Amino acid sequence: MPHSKRRGFLKSATAALALPMLEQHTHAGEKQSENRNRPKRFVAIGTNLGYHAKAFFPADTGRNYQTSELLQHLDQHRNDYTVLSGFDHRSANGHKNWDNFLCGKRVGAHSLDQQIADHLAAETQYPSIQLCAGEIPKQRMCFDKHETPLPMLNRPSAIYTKLFGGTSDRERTEFVLRSGRSAMDSLREEARLLQLGLGAEDNRKLDQYFQSLRELEVRMGRQLELLDGKRAQVDYDLPDYDPVAPTLMLECEQIMLDMIHLALQTDATRVATLFIAGLGQVFTLDGRTLRAGYHALSHHGNDPDLIRDLVRVETEHIRCFARFLSNLKESKDSEGRPLLDSTVVLIGTGMGDASRHSNRNLPTLVAGAGLGHGCHVSATQKSGAENPARAKPGDELLLGDVYLSIMQRFGMEVDSFSGAKHGISAWS
Repeated sequence: MPHSKRRGFLKSATAALALPMLEQHTHAGEKQSENRNRPKRFVAIGTNLGYHAKAFFPADTGRNYQTSELLQHLDQHRNDYTVLSGFDHRSANGHKNWDNFLCGKRVGAHSLDQQIADHLAAETQYPSIQLCAGEIPKQRMCFDKHETPLPMLNRPSAIYTKLFGGTSDRERTEFVLRSGRSAMDSLREEARLLQLGLGAEDNRKLDQYFQSLRELEVRMGRQLELLDGKRAQVDYDLPDYDPVAPTLMLECEQIMLDMIHLALQTDATRVATLFIAGLGQVFTLDGRTLRAGYHALSHHGNDPDLIRDLVRVETEHIRCFARFLSNLKESKDSEGRPLLDSTVVLIGTGMGDASRHSNRNLPTLVAGAGLGHGCHVSATQKSGAENPARAKPGDELLLGDVYLSIMQRFGMEVDSFSGAKHGISAWS
C-alpha cells in the first residue's frame, strides 16, 4: 500500500492488523497538502475614481444574486470571484485619502501587497512590481514597512525591458546594479560619520536608514544572482509606441495587465499592482466622444447622461479585467494548475463615490486562489449561510477583514489588519 495512505495494514495468514495513525506522518501530509493549496501570487488593481455603485453592486446578496450592469461582463468568471459591498477602512473622506486603499485606516502604513511580498520572499528577480496605466498622479498605492511610497512605471516598453530584456539590457542592468552597490558603500560610510554626536531621535532615523540599505543590498544581490540565469522568452508584440498619453489610458491598461500576466507566468515576480489613473482625459469609445473628461464624469451630480458615459468607461475597465482573468485561467503554473488557482486577484479602489468624495462602501472584488467564490458578501448583512462573516453582533466588518483573510490564506501568521480582526468566513 502506498506510503501516502494515512493507515497501513500488516497482513499475515491469521490476521490483518491496522497500524495506528501516526501523528508525525499525518501532520506532515496535511502540512504538505496545505502548502500546496496556498496561493503563491498576488495582484491588486486600484482605480483612482472608483466605480459607480449602482452599476457595480448587485441588488441581492448570497449566491443567487442578479448580475449588475458592470459585472455582467464578468459572467463567464462568476464562480471565480466574490463581490464585496459595504466594506471600507472607516477613514477620512477625500481624494487625498485614496492612498489608504491597501494600507488601512492610515495612509502610508505597510500596504497589503508589500506585506505579502515580504512574506513570500520568493527567489524571483523582483519581489514586486508597481505599474500605472495613464499619467502617474500624486496618489500612491504601495508603501513598504518603512512607510516609503513605492514608485510606479507607466511605460509598457520599460517594464517589458525590465522583465524580459535581451543580452544588452541584461548587461546594462548589471552595470546599474553593481554601480548602485558601490554608491551604497559611500553612503553607509557618510552616514556612520554623521551618526557621531546625534541625538536619540536622529540616531533612530539613521538606524532605519541603515536597515533600508541592508534590505536594498539583499534585493540587489538577488537580482545579480538571477541575472546569471537564462531570462524567460516570451512571445508578446508590444506596440510601436508607449500609450502614455492620457487619452490612451485604456489601451495602456490592457497592455499592463498583459505584462502582469507574463510576469506571473514566468515567475519574474509574484506580487504586482496596477494603478488605473483617472484625470481629465476625454475618451472616444465605439466611435463616440464622451460628453466630458473622465474625472468630470465621476463628478456627475446624478446627471443620467454623465453617469451613462462614466459607466461606459468603467465597462472598459471590467472588460480588461475579464480578459486578464481569462489569461490566468488558460495559463498553467509550475504544477500544471491554472495560474488563477494559485493567484489572489484584488480589484478595488480607495474612492467609494467620487461625485461626493466619499471613501465609504468601496467597490471590491476578489478572485482566484480557490477561495469560496460565486457570491455577493455584504458587510452590513447579518452573519448567515448566505453571507458568512465572522463579526459578532454589534461588531462592524472592515475592508481590513477582507485583507486579513487574504493574508491568512497565504499562511501569514497575523490576527489583524489595521484594527480589523474578524476576517471573512466565506473563505474559511
